[in-house]
Amino acid sequence: MTATAETRKFEAEVAQVLHLVTHSLYSHKEIFLRELISNASDACDKLRFESIANPDLLSGAGELHIDVSWDKAARTVTIRDTGIGMTREDVVANIGTIASSGTRRFLEAMSGEQKADARLIGQFGVGFYSAFVVADRVTVLTRHAGAAPEAGTKWESDGRGEYSLEDVTLLERGTTVILHLKADEDEFLDGWKLRSLVRKYSDHVAFPIRMPKDAPAPAEGEDAPVDAAPEWETANDASALWTKSKSDISDEDYQNFYKALGHDFNDAATWTHNRVEGSQSFTTLLYLPSQLPFDLMMGGRDERKGLKLYIKRVFVMDAAEELLPNYLRFVRGVVDADDLPLNVSRELLQHNRQLDRIKGACVKRVLDMIEKLARDDADKFAAFYKAFGNTLKEGIVEDPTNRERIAKILRFASTKGDGAAQTVSLDDYVGRMPVGQDTIWYITADGYKAAAGSPQLEAFRAKDIEVLLMFDRIDEWMLGSLHEYAGKSMKNVAKGELPLDEADKAKQAEAATAAAPLVKKLKGLLGDRVGDVRVSARLTDSPSCLALADYEMAPHLARLLREAGQDVPESKPTLEINPQHALLQRIENEADDAKSIDLATLLLEQAEIAAGAPLQDPAAFVQRMNRVLLGG
Repeated sequence: MTATAETRKFEAEVAQVLHLVTHSLYSHKEIFLRELISNASDACDKLRFESIANPDLLSGAGELHIDVSWDKAARTVTIRDTGIGMTREDVVANIGTIASSGTRRFLEAMSGEQKADARLIGQFGVGFYSAFVVADRVTVLTRHAGAAPEAGTKWESDGRGEYSLEDVTLLERGTTVILHLKADEDEFLDGWKLRSLVRKYSDHVAFPIRMPKDAPAPAEGEDAPVDAAPEWETANDASALWTKSKSDISDEDYQNFYKALGHDFNDAATWTHNRVEGSQSFTTLLYLPSQLPFDLMMGGRDERKGLKLYIKRVFVMDAAEELLPNYLRFVRGVVDADDLPLNVSRELLQHNRQLDRIKGACVKRVLDMIEKLARDDADKFAAFYKAFGNTLKEGIVEDPTNRERIAKILRFASTKGDGAAQTVSLDDYVGRMPVGQDTIWYITADGYKAAAGSPQLEAFRAKDIEVLLMFDRIDEWMLGSLHEYAGKSMKNVAKGELPLDEADKAKQAEAATAAAPLVKKLKGLLGDRVGDVRVSARLTDSPSCLALADYEMAPHLARLLREAGQDVPESKPTLEINPQHALLQRIENEADDAKSIDLATLLLEQAEIAAGAPLQDPAAFVQRMNRVLLGG
């Protein structure tokens, strides 16, 4: 039988969170009110949804609302909601432990350079603990909707490692959080201050946030009433922002709603607000963040916290991946549908055809928004692309329907661009192509310098042909699905045979014939370390480079995959040589077999290094290099 009163220790991770929150957040202390009101709003949302199937849950406490009050004498701030409430087991699960999979990443982020960054709070499901930034003791009184009055639970803690649990009788459902403020937090006992914070952070919470009215001064000769019940007034707008006409919403309103929705202190880069009418009606309000949210940075592809789905203003689900594909997981916002079936289970939502149509509309709106940002505000777009460009590239593989539109948004460095800056679009490249060129040329590498300095570019530079420089880790994988753009084929300068005109073909054939003895010698010296040796049409200055087959994986990508534990099949490279280079002429004229092997092996190894492949035996490479340098 469960004890009516007991004391428990926090789980280790909770204790760490509490320590970091209470000792690291010296600024933005007011965040606690935003987080506790957000939790209260979620509780009301959940009750409203569950009451669709069980209307009796709403009996008793009347309308759904949130109350914020304060007591200067007791030095407390109280946040109460009439939402779903919690059972004793819920309290232990939700407060005594942290079930969120993002908790460890939260701890890692808070322990690092961002330890004083309040943007982290709320993004990992740990917002409740921000109460301890301003309080040295927190009391929670809660009773689950539909439970008997005596089934209430009291939770209390000073945040130092333990908490107490006690069964109590509560006449109304919902949750009350009482903050016993620290000695130096008097500013939060001021009604005007609390009202301003509600308007700043929670004005568009879709439930009334009530606060006590200031009591009128007593008439002359009369005493002030003692223990009079407070008269409540609504302190927030209490309407869903997305249901209003766009003409009635200011940019500040949109930005404040975004900050509350996304737990972000930064403005959104841009947003789009649309109402679709017809056989299927729905409203969307979608935002592009201005910088990478911490939950996305730390959570990667597995964490989905982007969109909230409502049906006729009833909250249904969060992190609704059915509303946007994974490559747009950075988008924040709400979708409110009029005609989705309210009794459908969350699992069945994935297979709902109406939802598929909403998803298609959301994707179109987001891509429209990004394209408009690129056209209208180069600086904002550059910041957005720096944060989310690689995430967008996933869409080239995942969303074939919109592949051309996504490719249009992407930006790259170029041999005719501004250094490592990724500012050149595929449209820019196509617009600069000379008459007769039908290929978009690119090179992949594991860094800008490796790409820009690759020997495979030499012939292209000599002929003034622009090459896109792609050096993000995702590029090689993405390009496996991006074979053409605007009717132009995409081709890696390091792969396959280069297309040559008749004069170049004749010149190449002549060079291959003249170098045939040298090629034969190199094949004999390198043996099974190479698949082939041939005279290069790519090189003008360097002695050698690796050439890949059209569908062969780039060496730098193969190395990264092996380092990540992937099983990548070994392949023997093709070595291309420049017979006119002094090193090749030295090999051709070298009579000493040992010296010839050293020179030929160094020729291959320097080509591998330039291509991003790892050295098979670095110690042997150093010894070989020293022998050649010393003339041994």
